[in-house]
Amino acid sequence: MTAILGAGIAGLSAAYYALQNPKVGPLVLLEASNRVGGWIRSIKQADGTVFEKGPRVMRILYTSDSALNSLSLIEELGLSSKFIPIKMSHPSVQNRYIYADNAIHLVPSSLKGLLTKNSLLNRPLSSLIVNDFKAERVSKDDESIHSFIERRFGKDVAEKLAAPVLCGISGGDVHELSAKSFMPKIFKVEQEHGSVFLGLVKQKYSDYKKRKAEAKHVQNSRKTYGNIIERSKREGWCRWGLEGGLEQLPQALAENISKRGVNMKLEHNCEKMVFNKDSVELTVNGKVEKYSRVISSLPARNLGDLVKEQHPELSKELHSIPTVTIAVVNLQYPTNVLPLNGFGVLVAPKEKIPILGVIFDSCVFPQNSNMTVLTVMMGGAWFEKYFGQCSSDEQLKTVAIKYLNEILRINDDPKAYNVSILKNCIPQYVVGHEQRLKCIHDYISTHKIPLGLCGSSYHGIAVSDVILSAKEAISNID
Repeated sequence: MTAILGAGIAGLSAAYYALQNPKVGPLVLLEASNRVGGWIRSIKQADGTVFEKGPRVMRILYTSDSALNSLSLIEELGLSSKFIPIKMSHPSVQNRYIYADNAIHLVPSSLKGLLTKNSLLNRPLSSLIVNDFKAERVSKDDESIHSFIERRFGKDVAEKLAAPVLCGISGGDVHELSAKSFMPKIFKVEQEHGSVFLGLVKQKYSDYKKRKAEAKHVQNSRKTYGNIIERSKREGWCRWGLEGGLEQLPQALAENISKRGVNMKLEHNCEKMVFNKDSVELTVNGKVEKYSRVISSLPARNLGDLVKEQHPELSKELHSIPTVTIAVVNLQYPTNVLPLNGFGVLVAPKEKIPILGVIFDSCVFPQNSNMTVLTVMMGGAWFEKYFGQCSSDEQLKTVAIKYLNEILRINDDPKAYNVSILKNCIPQYVVGHEQRLKCIHDYISTHKIPLGLCGSSYHGIAVSDVILSAKEAISNID
């Protein structure tokens, strides 16, 4: 019998794919809380408005296994009727804003925009190519994103473009985050070719066999992943969401695996893990249960606590993957109060304010033409600096409204709101992350521990990456 720890999107996906693997055997899914879905949570208001506490949009890349796999999963779960596609021409794709130097700047998305001077950097983005070719070639095993971007493209790009974008994705500090882990392709081509743009050009146009293989990959993916890929390609989708909120996905997974025999136990907290010669003993709610193997989708630090007594070295490596806390304030206004149309505004950390960014939910997924729905994200790597240990909902709402006024000139009072503190919600792939993962996997392999890992702590924090990590964890079972 196999135990899967955690009923977030990773644990649910692991159970789903485990049902397709006869080697896994009977499944028990243990979740400490009283609900499934983890950080994916959609809160429906009385009038039908949906507040998203976590992720809301998924990207589509036709050469990305994780993106295609997620589309396939939607079709397999029968969620196609709830699918909300977003085309490349949509304002939420074309219009992305950054707040820097006390002003809002539109990030260029067209060729003309790339070639003309923009207010954010006070130079054309095409000038980045010149900077890249001038930069000296430096051999590194890894470095921070800030160091990498500053070295290749300039300090202004690192602080005004890369930093706010990474804040929006991870809530992290680019001075700490790993370029090798967050931008693996870009880091690799720079190390191999001495230039990012030269490397990308060579990779894209010089390797005919690879381009042919990629074209074949897209063609095969349509056969492998079903009709939704063909439709998305034909209609020009680049992102998608679900009617009723993204929480429809984990809920559909939970319903599917429950019907197929997975024993899903909510409010069952795993407190300790001991590996014996022929079994794994889990202490769950004070009682010992025996399993043949464990798949953990828990955050690395939580898993580290469980194995600390028996495997302190492994525990130390798991604990070395830090996390950040993000405050999320959802706000609903009865009228259209936005001065801009787009995905939202990301804030450069150099502004030294507690806001990471604002998502224009009602622009991304219009729910009612007469109202505005916003999500304000705050804190991240700077949560304790700005909010300390004791932040009330009222305090967080007040801060969010204050900066909406300062940044977007929104003076209206919200009709409804929701405040959430997502404690330790996003793992931080700090410099050396890849080597850290190697140590973790090598330790598990060397000691022949029947433990599989999946989730956002390891090989990607995007929802699609997390789902694929679960699929791969199951496929690696001998």
